[in-house]
Amino acid sequence: MRVIIEGYNYNIEKTKVLEALDGLTTLENVKHEVCVGYVGYYYNPTINDCVFILPKVLVNEAGDVFSHEGLKPEDIIDIDNVEFDKCKGLTSSERNFIYEFAVWIYRTIVVFNKENKENDIVYHRLIAQIGNAKKHVSNTFLDVLLSIIRFNKENQHFFTYILRNLHSGFNKINWTKTISRSNAVVQDDSPFYLTPINKKRQINFDEELIIIYFSILNHINEVYGFPIIINVGFDLIKGRKFDHYVKSYGKKRLKQIKYKYFSDTSLKLWGLCYAFFDRAHQITINTQQKEYLLVKNFNIVFEAIIDELVGDKREDLPKGLKDQEDGKIVDHLYKYKGLTTYEEDKDIFYIGDSKYYKLGNEIGKESVYKQYTYARNVIQWNLNLFLNGNDKEGDIKYRDDLTEGYNIVPNFFISARMDEKLSYKDNIHVTNRDAKVHVSRQFENRLFDRDTLLVSHYDVNFLHVVSLYARNNDNQKRQWKDKVRDLFRTDIQNVLKEKYDFYAMEAHPAVVAESYIKAHFQNVLGKIYTPFEYKNVFSLALDKKDPEGSNDKLLTELKKHFYVESCEIGENPEQIMIDAKANTIIPASVDSTKGKVLTGMVRATDANCELFEKHISVEYLMEKLPAVNLMDIAYFLPMVKGKIDGYYEVEKMSFKVVNNNTRLRLTLRNYQHLGERQVNIYSVMRPGELITIDNVIELYNKRS
Repeated sequence: MRVIIEGYNYNIEKTKVLEALDGLTTLENVKHEVCVGYVGYYYNPTINDCVFILPKVLVNEAGDVFSHEGLKPEDIIDIDNVEFDKCKGLTSSERNFIYEFAVWIYRTIVVFNKENKENDIVYHRLIAQIGNAKKHVSNTFLDVLLSIIRFNKENQHFFTYILRNLHSGFNKINWTKTISRSNAVVQDDSPFYLTPINKKRQINFDEELIIIYFSILNHINEVYGFPIIINVGFDLIKGRKFDHYVKSYGKKRLKQIKYKYFSDTSLKLWGLCYAFFDRAHQITINTQQKEYLLVKNFNIVFEAIIDELVGDKREDLPKGLKDQEDGKIVDHLYKYKGLTTYEEDKDIFYIGDSKYYKLGNEIGKESVYKQYTYARNVIQWNLNLFLNGNDKEGDIKYRDDLTEGYNIVPNFFISARMDEKLSYKDNIHVTNRDAKVHVSRQFENRLFDRDTLLVSHYDVNFLHVVSLYARNNDNQKRQWKDKVRDLFRTDIQNVLKEKYDFYAMEAHPAVVAESYIKAHFQNVLGKIYTPFEYKNVFSLALDKKDPEGSNDKLLTELKKHFYVESCEIGENPEQIMIDAKANTIIPASVDSTKGKVLTGMVRATDANCELFEKHISVEYLMEKLPAVNLMDIAYFLPMVKGKIDGYYEVEKMSFKVVNNNTRLRLTLRNYQHLGERQVNIYSVMRPGELITIDNVIELYNKRS
């Protein structure tokens, strides 16, 4: 077998690459190099061998194949040449990897061609057939699998004949043995035998070979996704038992029963089974014509793979989103739970772009700018829905009318990367390149702004996604899609958490949020948004680097009018706000023109002292009528044990006679806090005085 790497420049003077590529259109450059732009399978009749052209991502940043230090693409052109020193350096696991990976590439191209029948990038001609005509020797695993599958399709009559013979006559009673070996029960002068003896079945090697063969077919279907129909009723070899066959027992058992077969068809079947368990075993294949399955521009196939495994289908997306009005086409687009919400039904569109290039290459500026353009187009598309009145109930709305803030648009790159250990394990993570997140903005410290756009970058194990796509198992693809979508959402949220502090905020009872936001619009523009079910609760995002140097000042000002508490992006703020209201003391902010404050004394021995300490009293009786204008009283300031921390609104006043003395009775409501601390004010204030609220606040602040 010959192995060529896509996109690699081979020196034709130092390698035998032209011999392997005979028949393919290849042009050399001025440096006497050739480069192949295909991926796939190609049989070259000139050298009587097959050529696999493998994707360029198998070469790492250092130019080494399979991350094998010092092993270059030109060193493995003829991997079966054991005389070549470089090929001797290939480990058995690396050789097995090449054989198996060729199968996955073949299956990937087949699935892509089936799902994209109108494509113009796949070139194919009939793959090799088993036969007795012009022969060549092949030991590729792909050849073996294709031949095993084809044998099933072309020899159904053989299996029908064998199965009919296997089961014929085995239920007939052997009367000679039944009469001689068992007792009869006589009834009405007729003998009845309760335990008749059937004809004994001998070990049938045809049956065993068929079981082994269909067990192999079942394995090919489950592991590689080849569509296979198995119409036999035998218990197949599966699981650990089949693994035992693969490791050693399969070849051993087949050798033991080899000489039980005489027909050409049975011998071919035996040879195919043996070749499966021993990949180096030689089988004869008909090569009367060139055979190939090649795809040019494999980046299109990789894009199709990622879109199938991550994105929504074009027909399931609203018109104008994937195929945008300016002619751009988004690689991957899907609807999923938004970044800023905790609610399952608050979705947003995620925008993705797949990158298939040599390892070590960085994302170009043009690609990053294109992603920003995709996001802007999606935002404008959404605005047009509502501006033109085309929106429907439940439609996603990116712009918040009150705050004029914009929802965060998730945007990402996903690029192919090969696992250095040649593993097919599920591995997707933030890229290890220098630029992990790209940011575009017009203003500093405005996350909820239309012009603030972020693009994250992830690497995915190329081997895993290729094998997952090639298997074409809907359930496996659905599970991976759900997992990856949740991973992207969580990871992008973590990126934002690293860059921003997030808060939930709700207006104090006496504050009208809409009026405040309009009055202080420039201070909060782009910093607040309403992503929650509770439209009176806002999300506040502040850049941790504080580029404007105003975060602390803004927080201090907002806390005078709002409950402001830390609340991470995507977190439910309901309980946070409940706790904030219970624990936050709201500073007084009362209109001083409404009236003045009457002072009063509450002693430790008074019956209602505890109620006043808890700020829940609803009544106060003055011991003496105050010598003030009662019509000016709007508030009551209780000096509880000589200390103050707030005052009540006076709902109404009345008089009450106690022990022949007329007292002033105040009905109280709505306790207003001056601050968190109680301050001693007895030395400068007496009960029965009438002062302004400004006087009260000034005295409190001076003594706190």
